[in-house]
Amino acid sequence: MKKFTYSEKKDTRSGFGAGLHELGKSNPNVVALCADLIGSLKMDAFVKDFPERFVQVGIAEANMISMAAGLTIGGKIPFTGTFANFSTGRVYDQIRQSVAYSRKNVKICASHAGLTLGEDGATHQILEDIGLMKMLPNMTVINTCDYNQTKAATLAIAEHVGPVYLRFGRPVVPNFTPADQKFEIGKAVLLNEGKDVTIFATGHLVWKAIEAGEILESKGINAEIINIHTIKPLDVEAVLNSVKKTRCVVTAEEHQMNGGLGDSIAQYLSINLPTPIEMVAVNDKFGESGTPEELMTKYGLEAKNIVEAALKAIERKKI
Repeated sequence: MKKFTYSEKKDTRSGFGAGLHELGKSNPNVVALCADLIGSLKMDAFVKDFPERFVQVGIAEANMISMAAGLTIGGKIPFTGTFANFSTGRVYDQIRQSVAYSRKNVKICASHAGLTLGEDGATHQILEDIGLMKMLPNMTVINTCDYNQTKAATLAIAEHVGPVYLRFGRPVVPNFTPADQKFEIGKAVLLNEGKDVTIFATGHLVWKAIEAGEILESKGINAEIINIHTIKPLDVEAVLNSVKKTRCVVTAEEHQMNGGLGDSIAQYLSINLPTPIEMVAVNDKFGESGTPEELMTKYGLEAKNIVEAALKAIERKKI
């Protein structure tokens, strides 16, 4: 098992803020809109240095998406910012009709995704957003794992022509990917080569998958660990190449089991290479109030849950 280390923990939303500010300096067509959450989305530096390219929409998320769609007609590259729940569920009609249908070049940037929003509870947490967004034709869906990767993804989506949903979070997590990385949309990242089981992880669960890999190694099991930062388009070549070797799969995500990463991989493998698969995700439940750590434990999104799923998958491939 390859050894992974990190020097600090940082929140992924700050990676977005840093990337947006850098884009402000390098690309005059980048504009930003926010629904009254500048501090929460870490957009402060962009607002301070480029006030003429910023629109404070207020608590009017549907208007924000419609305004962003309109701005693309003049050649602007709008980045919208609010919580993931309000970036998707509250404005799905506007995204579908005004952005995805006509392939508008809008970057929908969503913080505070998943259970790790914590104490704000189920009304603000969202566990369905990846499913909502990946079902839209023309939409690219990205879910980053740490600060560095989120910053790199923010820079990369400005170069991509077409609508993008960029999902990130509130809590501090290990920052372990390279600061100078080149983010390739739709290209999975192989973290550890293995032969016994493949663990496909996304977002905050990537580090949990690394921890699970270390535990599995102590049991004599060699896990292949792959960071699927782009849910759509899915890197099906990476999926197929890995599963041909290991013949069993675990998926790990901070999202509903229905409609998430596991759903996408299971669908692809059922057609192309039927394989035992276990999913570590929230199983058809809403979230609740609690600390991020408490919720991750209660809903079974810890390294130990990935280990248990891997052992089940390995046992199933023997049948």
